[in-house]
Amino acid sequence: MTMRLVLATAVCAIGAAAGVVALVPKSPASRANFAVLPAAAATAPGFVETKWPFPMDQWGLGRAFRCGAQDCGVAVDLYLRPKIGFCNCATGVADDEELERVGDVELLNEKFSAPAPGHPIAVAWMKGRGRIYDVPGRAAGATLSLAFNDHCDVIVAVATVPDGSAARVEPAVLGFLNSAAVIGWARQVLGL
Repeated sequence: MTMRLVLATAVCAIGAAAGVVALVPKSPASRANFAVLPAAAATAPGFVETKWPFPMDQWGLGRAFRCGAQDCGVAVDLYLRPKIGFCNCATGVADDEELERVGDVELLNEKFSAPAPGHPIAVAWMKGRGRIYDVPGRAAGATLSLAFNDHCDVIVAVATVPDGSAARVEPAVLGFLNSAAVIGWARQVLGL
């Protein structure tokens, strides 16, 4: 490459990075709480917002929801939050390794394992991955981790059931994540 081309490429990259930094709020915690999920989310399908049960960390507080057995077939606790700028920008959440890197299963216990490979998911325009986990202190397979991204930003969700496999509630969880209220919230926190 010629020196001019190298310099022009470097200047463009620095300019683009500066533009992104100027548009993104300063801390993950401030972005996580940037938008409030509309009250209408409580009606899409049986999920009702509850208090976030975990201590604050570098990603801020998330959103917690509960769906009762009458609506979801079994009680489901769902934890949801954005992680701005934390996703692999080139590939998104395309494999199990990236799902484990960005996911929030460690909120439940730092030691966990997956009995089987994950699978692709879609939430609105975003693609991602879902996977069942075994978490000590919980029934085997009772934890579902989902992550889906928009470019370099990812939204992560963890769903738990009291017993049995969380795979049985994945359709209800994805239905809720694809609801107009959650998609509207996602657009706000992702700055779209």
